[in-house]
Amino acid sequence: MYFRGNQFSLIYALLKLPIRLALSIFCVDFQTVHSRFFREKGPILLIANHPNSFLDAIIIAAQFRDPVYFLARGDAFHKPWHRFLLNLLHMVPIYRLSEGRENLHLNEYAFTKSLELLAEGKIVLIFIEGICLNTHELQPFKKGAARISIMAKQQKIPVQVMLAAISYNSFKQIGKEVRLELSEPLPINQQLPYEQDVQNIRNFNELIFNQLKSMIQLPPKAEHRKKDIFLLLSIIGYFLHLPLYSIIQKWVFQKTRKTVFYDSVLFAALLFIYPLYLLLLLLFLFIIHVPLLLIALIILIHPITAWVAVRYKIKPETSL
Repeated sequence: MYFRGNQFSLIYALLKLPIRLALSIFCVDFQTVHSRFFREKGPILLIANHPNSFLDAIIIAAQFRDPVYFLARGDAFHKPWHRFLLNLLHMVPIYRLSEGRENLHLNEYAFTKSLELLAEGKIVLIFIEGICLNTHELQPFKKGAARISIMAKQQKIPVQVMLAAISYNSFKQIGKEVRLELSEPLPINQQLPYEQDVQNIRNFNELIFNQLKSMIQLPPKAEHRKKDIFLLLSIIGYFLHLPLYSIIQKWVFQKTRKTVFYDSVLFAALLFIYPLYLLLLLLFLFIIHVPLLLIALIILIHPITAWVAVRYKIKPETSL
């Protein structure tokens, strides 16, 4: 089993706020188009492009008011702790032929689970390309999204299809600029007008491809910011975080070399290690009898100066 009902839903809800706070540091500028659709309720099949691995899913899901469940590449679930973490984030494994023909039968779980979630009025996100490359050019579509839509239509689940186009100014740095555009939700019947599944899949993918391609635009360059007012905070933030960030960044770079996971793993590592680092710092200061008010100030100044340093481009650059 990959889900344990309310247990994982509660953890997902608790993680959402720190994820959004972390994204406000990791992403220096965030443009959303048609953001009113983030308040839409399911059942919605959310279809997106996939330029930046799990970070795509994290960013998209963090914007929606209701929980988002998403299909993710099955090879990421092989290690138990990977599986546990991804389940917390409402990810459902789906396998490609390149990951072994023997795993393809496991996709029945992904399709069944997706239909169950849609029948319950949830939002299910699928990356229709079925592959992640660090590019904004769309790759040929797989059949998974169309198949889920056909099955939902057959079961008379009133699903709507919504598109999400996400783009980045860089795939290899903190302080990135992100653009996320949503389309208006439409009933799946409009994409499936034929009797034959083969025709419906072709029509579905062609319509989605053309619309999604037109929505993908590089994020606008963030406006120039005056650094003089915040220069001191920027410098403090830089030197406060340089040792910790350098260690994490180099470790992530080595672990994700020649893959598309750099941004995603870096974000996840910072998300979980940074609070632990602050907690250990708090305990150390408490043990050496630093006054509580000063401890609170020291702990508070860390995320504030990190936010300023990244936003005002006073930050350690990656070694990529």
